[in-house]
Formats: sequence, C-alpha cells, structure tokens
Amino acid sequence: MDLIRTIDLAAGGMVAQRTRLNVISTNMANANTTRTEEGTPYRRKTTIFQTVPAAGGFGSRLQDALDRQLEGVEVTDIVPVEGPFKRIFDPTHPDADDKGYVYLPNVNLVEEMVLMLNANRAYEANAAVVKAAKDMALKALEISR
Repeated sequence: MDLIRTIDLAAGGMVAQRTRLNVISTNMANANTTRTEEGTPYRRKTTIFQTVPAAGGFGSRLQDALDRQLEGVEVTDIVPVEGPFKRIFDPTHPDADDKGYVYLPNVNLVEEMVLMLNANRAYEANAAVVKAAKDMALKALEISR
C-alpha cells in the first residue's frame, strides 16, 4: 500500500470522527432542552458509520487479487436514538404538563463524555497514522539522496 492511500484512509477516519464529535457536542449542548421545534424534548442523536472501498489504482487491484480489499470509513447517517425521556416533577417549569412533570432529553452526560473521549482517541490515532506516513515519506526521500 502506498503512503498516499494510507493518508487518504486515515483522513477519512479523521473526518468521520470529527462528525461524531460534532454530534456528541450537540447532544451535550442540548442535554436540558425541554422543547424543540417539534414541541418535544431534544432527542439524542448518534452517527452511523459504514465501510467504503478504498480508491482504486494498481495497488488496490493487487489487493483485490489477494482478497484483501482495503476499506475506509464514512458517516452515512445521523439518526435520533429512541428511548424514554427522563421525567422530573417541577410544576413551576414552563414546559410542565398538567400533572407538573417535565420531560428531559434522553441524553446521559457521562455516557456522552465517554463517547467523546473515545472519538477523540480515534481521531488522534488517525492523526498519528498521517504523521507516521509523512515521516516514512521523508525518510524515503533522505535515502534516495
């Protein structure tokens, strides 16, 4: 596999993780949003990843011949997560129902922080791959001098 393809695959992973981080931060920002445009509490969202074949070229044909096709990742969709809303008793809240209950989003801040750390580490791992590929290319140039 050539170094450019390595960088392309890692960059695709970085883009996917950046999108995931954006969705997580949106979830955290809306953890207390009791009314959206639809009139319901905010519903937590998640990203759906899918593998995609790596870009073509001689190397990919050789890999296909060896039955080891390289695949990258991309975000295919951002979907709301089903689940019950949290219910608290607060009759003074403007969004309370007739029984005095307020429904809060199905966002768990601790879970979102764990997901954020995971996405951040995956992003950093892909950035390390890009740096390693760049360093290998520079060493190859030094050898050829």
